[in-house]
Amino acid sequence: MPRFALQVEYDGRPFAGWQRQADQPSVQGAIEDALAKLEPGPHTIAAAGRTDAGVHARAQVCHCDLQKPWDAFKLMSALNHHLKPLPVAIVGSSEVDEEWHARFSAHA
Repeated sequence: MPRFALQVEYDGRPFAGWQRQADQPSVQGAIEDALAKLEPGPHTIAAAGRTDAGVHARAQVCHCDLQKPWDAFKLMSALNHHLKPLPVAIVGSSEVDEEWHARFSAHA
């Protein structure tokens, strides 16, 4: 199962923060919804950190596991297509080792 590190930037004004919430829009929820349009199944992404409501981010890192291999650039482009018109963009994507974790592998 390929794992991808995603570099994310967003304008946090329309979101209740990073973390998925049942009744509020979140950045995590938006990205997981976009992933579900690429591959079936529930997707849960993990991030290096979280933000509060209305907070913006530049270069926040998260990771996701997918069922099939993807070219990293195509994955980034496909996610950005499905994230429109939300103010969230995947600005970097790379395949990483399955042991790599956005939170625990962070150095800074």
